[in-house]
Amino acid sequence: MSTIRGTTVVMVRRGKVVSIAADGQITLGDIAIKQGTRKVMRLGKYPVIVGFAGVGADSLALVARLEDKLAEFGGSLRRAVVELAKEWRTDKVLRHLETFMVVADVEDSFLVSGRGDLITPDKEEGYEIIAIGSGGPYAYAAAKALTRYTTMKVQDIARRALEIAATICIYTNSNITVECLGGDE
Repeated sequence: MSTIRGTTVVMVRRGKVVSIAADGQITLGDIAIKQGTRKVMRLGKYPVIVGFAGVGADSLALVARLEDKLAEFGGSLRRAVVELAKEWRTDKVLRHLETFMVVADVEDSFLVSGRGDLITPDKEEGYEIIAIGSGGPYAYAAAKALTRYTTMKVQDIARRALEIAATICIYTNSNITVECLGGDE
């Protein structure tokens, strides 16, 4: 999987509580041009959160398509992401979009890639973790350690994992947005 430079997104789930966090930096080549972009959001009518890494316009176009698929399938995230991934893989225009998305509701979590891959995370010690973007490996390692050796809430794990990644990855900053579903742990 190719690395998308310029952002980091991490998703952490324990049971029906899920949190997605993303940094706010946008880079153009090797220059940080914006510090406060929002790359994680709740979808309007549905209890779904999405985080994205890649070309901004491509990401927002796919978020809009995901919302359309959710409407088409009565809010079923699983059906919506399967259809979105199929469409992404086969459509001549969509398959050239350069983005990755992490999508979750209280039941399911998915990584949807620019090649139309649809991946669900492994559950390890009661947690699921997905991390994407240039700082993804750092955020993943940090989240994995935090889930294993602390009793922090998932939203705190996601935020702290991003903070750690921001100290290592030059394409990740510490202007972090966190969204959570499923209530307080």
